This record gives sequence, C-alpha cells and structure tokens, in this order.
Amino acid sequence: RAVMIRRYELDPSAPTVGGWLRDVVLRAVVPAVVLFAAIVALGTVIVGPLNSIPGEDDINRSAQSVRNPTWDSITEVWSHIGNTEIVIGLCVLAVAILWWRTKQWWYAVIPALAITLQASVFVPATAVTGRERPHVEHLDPAPPTSSYPSGHMGASTALYLTFAVMAQRIERTWLRRLVTAVCVVVPLLVGYARVFRGMHHVTDVTVGALNGIVCTLLAWHALRRRPQPAAAPDRAEQADARAPR
Repeated sequence: RAVMIRRYELDPSAPTVGGWLRDVVLRAVVPAVVLFAAIVALGTVIVGPLNSIPGEDDINRSAQSVRNPTWDSITEVWSHIGNTEIVIGLCVLAVAILWWRTKQWWYAVIPALAITLQASVFVPATAVTGRERPHVEHLDPAPPTSSYPSGHMGASTALYLTFAVMAQRIERTWLRRLVTAVCVVVPLLVGYARVFRGMHHVTDVTVGALNGIVCTLLAWHALRRRPQPAAAPDRAEQADARAPR
C-alpha cells in the first residue's frame, strides 16, 4: 500500500492539540478557502455568462419522464443517505468506534474534519451563487440552500471516501475490496438520486463531488506525519538470507 494511504500507520505518534490545530489551519482550512473561491468562480460563470449549461435541463426532464413508483422509492432511500442528519449520525458513530479501537483521537476525527471542511465550503458557496433548482417536479423537500453545489453529494463523498481510505487498513483482501467498493458507490447513488428526483443539475452534483474529494484529501493530509523508512537489514541478516538452505 502507498505511503500516502499508510501515513498514520507509519507514524502513529500523538500530536499535541495545539500542534494539530495549527496543522489543520495551515494545511486544510487555508486550502479550503482557495477551493471555496474556485467553486464560487465556476458557479458565477454557470449562472451568469453561461446561463446554465446547455442540455442540463434536458437531463432532468429525461429523468422525470421515466419516473415510476419503484424508482421513486429506491431513489428516495439513496437521496436520504446524503441527508445532514444521516451523515452527521454516521460520522459521530464512526469517530467513536475509531477512537475506541485505535486510541488515536487525531486519526479518529478525520471523517469529522472532512465533512466539516466540505460544509464550510458548501454553505457559503451555495449562498453566494444562488442557482435555481431544475425546473421539474421536486420529489424531495428543497432545503433553504440553492442548487449549486450539491450539499448531499459533497457530504456523502467526503464521508464515504474517507471511510474508503481508512478501509485500506483491513488485512483481508476480499473484505477490504468490498468495503472500498461500497464506500465509492454510495456517493454515486446519492448523486444519481438527486438528479433523478429533480433536486440538482448534473454540474451541481459534479462540483459537490469535487468538493467532497478535495476536502477528504485535505483532512487526510492535515496532520504532518513523518513516516519512518523501513530499517535496512544488517549484514548478518543479508548473509543468512543468501546462505543455501
């Protein structure tokens, strides 16, 4: 596994709270401000000069045309996975379990940091952009935020992608791959459901996913780690390894 994935295994040393906060501000919060500016700039172009992306409304209308009770029920579940209360509840549970199992609070809080960062970008970005939701029937209650970017997509991406990265510690190959696949698929289902149910345009969920991905990477790299290289075998061990058996 890559050093990036194993950085908390290769350097399990405990930081001070002050050191952790300093790293979070410099290595996560400051880059998140840049991310916010980029998302707002793109949103301003979409709602301004472009006056929406050509063909996006057609996608929403096409989804509306194939709705039926079965798919409405299925996508309702997928959409609710990204609800604020669900994301926060799962995050609190995950942090508690990780803290209990690893005894490393700085590792356990990574999911919470990831969803906090994405929310800190999403909330002001959606307020500044003010994009209208698709002009189709909305199957979910519309939250007080605008359509761009998708908060459901950002939150679910940040949470489940963090879980996917953490799942790389699982030793059993089949279980690690299964958990990783599930964690990658869940946000995709959320994004599809939000478009299908008329709550977002495609660009809204795409930028929401980008927000979640970047915030996951920022949270994972927020704390400085100094992985120790594997110790080289001494000469006696090398000679023993070359000796005929």
